[in-house]
Amino acid sequence: MKWQGRRQSDNVEDRRSISGGGKALVGGGVIGIIILLLNVFGGETGQQIAPILEQMQGGQQQTEAAAPLSKEDEEMGAFVKTMLAYNEDTWTKIFAEHRMTYEKPKLVLFKGSVQTACGGASSASGPFYCPGDRKVYMDLAFFEELKTKFGAKGGDFAIAYVIAHEIGHHIQTLMGTSSKMRQMQQGKSDAEANKLSVALELQADFYAGVWAHDNQKDLEVGDIDEALSAANAVGDDAIQSKMQGHVIPDSFTHGTSEQRMYWFKKGFKTGDITQGTTFEEIR
Repeated sequence: MKWQGRRQSDNVEDRRSISGGGKALVGGGVIGIIILLLNVFGGETGQQIAPILEQMQGGQQQTEAAAPLSKEDEEMGAFVKTMLAYNEDTWTKIFAEHRMTYEKPKLVLFKGSVQTACGGASSASGPFYCPGDRKVYMDLAFFEELKTKFGAKGGDFAIAYVIAHEIGHHIQTLMGTSSKMRQMQQGKSDAEANKLSVALELQADFYAGVWAHDNQKDLEVGDIDEALSAANAVGDDAIQSKMQGHVIPDSFTHGTSEQRMYWFKKGFKTGDITQGTTFEEIR
């Protein structure tokens, strides 16, 4: 994506040169990423599966101290700030078109571990959105894991897609979708509650596509392929197949690879936030 020389957001907190403190999430590598996602979005199912994944990883505690930022780290920080600015501009405009006011979230870059309103997270956490403090948290090491262990193409637009996806969760918080979804989960079976979680995740993918649509003039050849490759890699079926050799559809909380790619492409094609009808179509 064309980003050099573009506006950078001042809403990025770069904590990568500061050692994380407090209790870190147990688990390392991709296992840790899955545990975090399950804990944040998976409800009772996440609580049941997380201990199993921790046991698979050996229950290691990661408390790695952050090193001084390299030139590459600094460039990646500039890229993230630019992508956040792109998101700010897009959603400020779209909200205004719908007579709403967009509240800009913070994005926190970290290494080692970090404390959030949603609890502590280790360097294995990868990107996530915490509705408690309305911040996106990112450990950029996630993208190397995504490429080497799950076969994603990598590239800067894979990072852009994930940022846009997490901002999608912020959109859901601002619009009340997240709280409504959690209310709908009350009293539901695990399988039904998980379907609602899938709908929330797919809608965030859709919003990421809407963001890409709004900025398509700055896209480069291969960018959308990079986003779709990342979406494919983080599908529940792809992760479960990789980690346990089989899939359990009723335990899905984020959607299949096919679903995640479909909703991103729908957002990119339409550019219309009213078309993100995942809750109506996922049942």
